[in-house]
Amino acid sequence: MARELALIEAPSTLGLAPPAPGTEPGARHMARVLRELGLRTTLGAIDAGEVVPPQYGAERDAATGIRNVREIADYSATLAGAIGGQLDAGRFPVVVGGDCSILLGSLLALHRRGRYGLVFVDGHQDLQTPQISRTGGAAGMDLALAVGIGPTMLTALGGGGPLVRASDVSMIGPRDNPAWYAGDDVARARDAMQVLLLADLRRMGMAAAGDAVAARLDRPRLAGAWIHCDVDVLNDDVMPAVDSRQPDGLSYDELDALLRPILDSGVVVGMHLTIYDPDRDPDLVAGRALVAGVGRLFRR
Repeated sequence: MARELALIEAPSTLGLAPPAPGTEPGARHMARVLRELGLRTTLGAIDAGEVVPPQYGAERDAATGIRNVREIADYSATLAGAIGGQLDAGRFPVVVGGDCSILLGSLLALHRRGRYGLVFVDGHQDLQTPQISRTGGAAGMDLALAVGIGPTMLTALGGGGPLVRASDVSMIGPRDNPAWYAGDDVARARDAMQVLLLADLRRMGMAAAGDAVAARLDRPRLAGAWIHCDVDVLNDDVMPAVDSRQPDGLSYDELDALLRPILDSGVVVGMHLTIYDPDRDPDLVAGRALVAGVGRLFRR
């Protein structure tokens, strides 16, 4: 990759429910801990600073059913500005969360610049709505909100139209329960996406699946693409430090084989990482493995 990498810290957990009353989600420490474990040095990235989130609140908004909905809207705009500055400088932003609600800020930065695709690499589909969600956390609704499903306070961040068209989304690696998602809007959006479940990836082979995603994104009407990578897409044996654990998942070798053709295509303009929770990783074994695994993706 010829472009210089720019590491942006986005330690927001506004999209998560508290793990216990009176506490805050541990993913707020993700960016700091990965920095201390040497992520920036491993990537050879410049330090592009931290985007500090508003104060976390635990209550669900009465009108929308989403926690911290106004704060997420404001934070998304601020994060979009930070990402946009790096894009304008010709750099490749690597944004470290935080939770999956930072997807909205990442896509807002791109939406302001044209039509972009999304490679959504996640152990969950994240197509919940406030009516279905048990927690009210936008981190489980982020993809739905991004394609225009949900309250306008978050679906209309970019003005007219969704932040990304469902037909421009490649959903890769989910292994969660389809019963968690319901509604005609959700079904239509998912039908428009390229969906490769974990079982599909293994049937196709990781490199072939990556080639298929890269080919779909290489279209004249797209100015580029963004990668969302929730680390709960990884195998629970190597990444147990997440808030919604599931059996199975990708190995680091599989993740590398899957994403390498997508990154090598030249279509991708940036990516973010989410959900690693250092509070669930007291010996930091999972964190060190994550630094090494992400470093492999960008090894020249």
